[in-house]
Amino acid sequence: MVEQSDRAPLLDWEEVPPAEFAPTAPSPETEDSVHSGLSSYPTEGGVRADINLNASPVRPNSVPAVSGESAHSPQKHSGPGGDASATDEEGDCAFHGLSVRDRRITGWEEKDQIVAVFVVTFDTRSGNMIEWCLPQDVNLEGVEFKSMASGSHRISSDFIYFRKGCYFGLACFATWRVESELERGARMKSVGILSPSYTLLYRYMHFLENQVRHQLQCPGQYSPLEAFYEDKKAVLPPGGNGLVTDCPTSALGPIVNRCMHPEMKITHPAGCMSQFIRFFGEQIMVLWKFALLRKRILIFSPPPVGVVCYRVYCCCCLANVSIPGMGISVPEFRPFFYINVADISALETELSYVACTTEKIFEEKKELYDVYIDNQNVKTHRESLQPLLRLNSADREKYRKLCEQRQMLLYSQEVDGDCTSNEEDLFILFFMEQNNRIFQTLSEVAGSSDPTLTAEHVRAMGLDPQCDRGFLIDLLEIYGIDVMLVIDNPCCP
Repeated sequence: MVEQSDRAPLLDWEEVPPAEFAPTAPSPETEDSVHSGLSSYPTEGGVRADINLNASPVRPNSVPAVSGESAHSPQKHSGPGGDASATDEEGDCAFHGLSVRDRRITGWEEKDQIVAVFVVTFDTRSGNMIEWCLPQDVNLEGVEFKSMASGSHRISSDFIYFRKGCYFGLACFATWRVESELERGARMKSVGILSPSYTLLYRYMHFLENQVRHQLQCPGQYSPLEAFYEDKKAVLPPGGNGLVTDCPTSALGPIVNRCMHPEMKITHPAGCMSQFIRFFGEQIMVLWKFALLRKRILIFSPPPVGVVCYRVYCCCCLANVSIPGMGISVPEFRPFFYINVADISALETELSYVACTTEKIFEEKKELYDVYIDNQNVKTHRESLQPLLRLNSADREKYRKLCEQRQMLLYSQEVDGDCTSNEEDLFILFFMEQNNRIFQTLSEVAGSSDPTLTAEHVRAMGLDPQCDRGFLIDLLEIYGIDVMLVIDNPCCP
């Protein structure tokens, strides 16, 4: 149902949900993690961008430099600090989206850019199928499986983030009991959208939730979706490359580079980060190392998928670096969000990603991932990565500091009424400062007259000289930093 008004017709997609199809109360299992705050978002706090890059106590007398790399490296890269129009031969393209703080710094605001809207249904004879879409000639191959996750028939509702080529999608799924033998007593549909950026998809969560219920009740009535698309559709540039120009990259300057990822700051339910911390506990430090090493991380979980998509985002936040030019030559740490067997061919060529799935068959396809996460069990089949699964004293100390800062924030919010900071800011900034300290120290040592990395340097980076030796060797190799590591490697307790 759509509320009629005397406004321009294209704005009449905005819905007033009918009382009989208002969102139902979440189940106890998913209330805390999926449906909290779907229609609201935290205030714009924004993590500060002016990170103190001189925080490292070890300061060799040299000009910071990274061997073989430069902020002006000619190598092609994409993302906030790269070429927004770059594509490869297979049609892959830059991932668009900027954090709230970046928009505030540059005075630029990301615009609504919806490239497709669609309805997916489950047919008892044909399975998942695209029921309707706009534009009608858009390539939605595989979207019928991405927007209705395997195993979804066991739950009443869900939301799913996914990637389709160079676009990101958000779909809301719901089931409705019907007295129909043809539909086997249940009607299942998803309503979703595609956009070049995932950072603004949250805006339409409530609309999509209402529309999927509308489609369940009144199949075939697409006028609200048609009006929505006409109002929000992106204007694609000529040339047919499917790219939408977001922000002129020159506006960012050296503040943000490709290693920094767009924030889903107002995309996730309140408490997303705290749930991530509580769920993985100290294991966050293991995930942090894998993320910094740009490993392929796959998270398995049965439905609902929405909360697991947020874990994908949280994993990406672990690898944020704000030092200009750092990591230009390393693979981009891409959030794939939900994947299924139809994505196998795409994953075969990916060097680095984070994704989630409900399909257990992926566990057997070890050539597609480096790290596999089942519930809270983090494992790897690669022998060289096995030592990284063991926590050391430096890891536990970092986790203790994170929990301590979180408790101080909660205390200030409760006692002082501080509403200017939130847990997401704290979480992102904590790992960004940790990463900046590591790379700042490494670049200073590499640029000094004696590029030797000592145990003192390693401790100053917040790492363990012995237990983190293998991690450091991999880090130096992946990022192309030319220093000499002279730390013995006794057995780590």
